[in-house]
Amino acid sequence: MSNSSSIRQFLLLAFADRRELQLLHFWLFLGIYLAALLGNGLIITTIACDHHLHTPMYFFLLNLSLLDLGSISTTLPKAMANSLGNNTDISYKACAAQLLFLLFFITAEFYFLTIISYDRYVAICKPLHYGTLLGSRACVHMAAAAWGTGFLTALLHTANTFSLPLCQGNALDQFFCEIPQILKLSCSHSYLRELGVLLVSVCLSFGCFVFIVVSYVEIFRAVLRIPSEQGRHKAFSTCLPHLAVVSLFISTAIFAYLKPPSVFSPSMDLVVSFLYSVVPPAVNPLIYSMRNQELKGSLCKIIPLTSFNNEKFITDLHK
Repeated sequence: MSNSSSIRQFLLLAFADRRELQLLHFWLFLGIYLAALLGNGLIITTIACDHHLHTPMYFFLLNLSLLDLGSISTTLPKAMANSLGNNTDISYKACAAQLLFLLFFITAEFYFLTIISYDRYVAICKPLHYGTLLGSRACVHMAAAAWGTGFLTALLHTANTFSLPLCQGNALDQFFCEIPQILKLSCSHSYLRELGVLLVSVCLSFGCFVFIVVSYVEIFRAVLRIPSEQGRHKAFSTCLPHLAVVSLFISTAIFAYLKPPSVFSPSMDLVVSFLYSVVPPAVNPLIYSMRNQELKGSLCKIIPLTSFNNEKFITDLHK
């Protein structure tokens, strides 16, 4: 293929060659996808319906759940369709759209994780100024900035990547479209332009990471100065879910892109990319609600038949 204009589709990397394993992967992906839809959907519904949760922290949490739904919906349905239909192709336009939306959702999510670290810092270190620093207008502005910056960043990367001439075939060693795999197909030194944009994005992401670290250093210092053990426990419990989500998000992404060359293999890349693109959106709802009593209480109101109420309901039917 002489250039990208002759490419009508890309070939994605299959999870398995045997038909039995392909069907097994389909059912596995379907289960994970439904769990992600259910978990994030319940969080979104609960926060939207319960006015007691209309606070800055839960407003940002609602946005995170929306981004998780978008992120996993960008990659997993196509992987399921390929496994079920026994094919690996994706059209040129669909690949560009997948890259655009995946970058958009992941970038915006990292910005929201940074914003939530600021929310927790203000709530614990400057509680008297919480209403002033995180009023409704400020929250909307920060959310709009995260969504807008994420989309502009994704649009810039996608336009740069797909403007490159491609002449190294059309096979991608990945189960979804991503920048490093497409750059491998480039036959021009123009890819240095995209590397420059990537460097700017890395610097911006590193700045967000430093901000999160500094925020939590100040949070831990403030919490350790709280005299009562109950107060320290309550303060830590509001931060641990966010810290767990940040750790999962950053650790899987770092291992995916900064792993040593000695462990490089297409199958290893497939597993690692699955971990950072699919697992966090499915697991995050569980992490959010695990230690959050307010959220769990509101969930019980949204779903009246909890395990206890369900047992009581069945008992009453037998009477």
